[in-house]
Amino acid sequence: EAQLVESGGGLVQAGGSLRLSCAASGFTFEHYAIGWFRQAPGKEREGVSCIGTSGVIKYYEDSVKGRFTISSDNANNTVYLQMNSLKPEDTAVYYCAADRGRCGKGMDYRGKGTLVTVSS
Repeated sequence: EAQLVESGGGLVQAGGSLRLSCAASGFTFEHYAIGWFRQAPGKEREGVSCIGTSGVIKYYEDSVKGRFTISSDNANNTVYLQMNSLKPEDTAVYYCAADRGRCGKGMDYRGKGTLVTVSS
């Protein structure tokens, strides 16, 4: 069974850092692009970042550029999202999701999410 499991969320003060992890299992990891998405209360889900199958292509939503870094550990089927200089507006449930072949809307597999709360 394909699974994506997020971890690393929590409560942090503005300006702080968190590292989210997305552990994949049950599918051929290297064939899938992995993206991070987030959904804040009352808002639509938005894409935050994505890493392609090669680990070379990376995308970032404009509001997180320069603050967030996505990386991949193919040996352990895990994708990370390092989040620095966090702001209260980053508060949301963060999900990782997989798309076969290239970054997309996270339609193939999706985790249950981890809550990130940034206090001001």
